[in-house]
Amino acid sequence: MENPERCLMIARFQPFHYGHLNALKYCFEKTGETIVVVGMASQSHTPENPFTAGERILMIRESLKWAGLPLDRFITITLPTLEVSRVAVHYVKLYSPPFKYVVTLNPVIQRIFTEEGYTVLEPPRLERDSYSGSRIRRLIAEGSSDWEKLVPPPVAEIIKMVGGIDRVRMLYRERIPGYYATA
Repeated sequence: MENPERCLMIARFQPFHYGHLNALKYCFEKTGETIVVVGMASQSHTPENPFTAGERILMIRESLKWAGLPLDRFITITLPTLEVSRVAVHYVKLYSPPFKYVVTLNPVIQRIFTEEGYTVLEPPRLERDSYSGSRIRRLIAEGSSDWEKLVPPPVAEIIKMVGGIDRVRMLYRERIPGYYATA
């Protein structure tokens, strides 16, 4: 089997949003295949990581289909929670098919992969302050519907289907007392 040039994109996808989709479109245009790494897969049901790895994989898959991107060009893997260090690069290699490029805007991830000899590519920035998982989770916790404009329609449907709105609100209420007043 021919070994196409692959790029790797690692993120928590908590939740998957238009910034992530924009980066995956960039990967699709640049390389043969893209490895989508769902990071911190062993974390869920916390304010920072409310969604399970399976829910995030479903968000990614359904968003790629919705965007008309061919699923056979994307390989989705999970990665357990790791400290970010050069050692983490070796764990990524254990869980992933071979890859040549790493696509990220995260300066720490850029640095550790560059130090290990990988070519790092930066996807175009898409209003990074707007398209932020922490902002989306905060909007959900506050009871605002504005979060739905920041994620592809399938993601909003999945979040509602899995009880994600109530989960996020509960997590923020339980973990961050007084964070929001909406019942």
